[in-house]
Amino acid sequence: MAKKKRAVKKKKKKSTKRKAAKGLWTADDVKLLRKLFSTAPTSKIAKELGRKTDAVKKKASRMGLRKSKKYMRSLGRA
Repeated sequence: MAKKKRAVKKKKKKSTKRKAAKGLWTADDVKLLRKLFSTAPTSKIAKELGRKTDAVKKKASRMGLRKSKKYMRSLGRA
């Protein structure tokens, strides 16, 4: 009777960038949010970060970030 060969699983290399646990914000995420929030649509920022729009709004609010007057005028909401 022939012996069955076992499939050898290769170990995945660990990435150098650590991913935060679900819901937690990394320092890079916060930095990007701080940079983009005042001048970019929240939906685009959320897509860039891979998060829901409401999560981005809530985090920005807690950080005290606001949309710039120039951005709000461009939307017709000044």
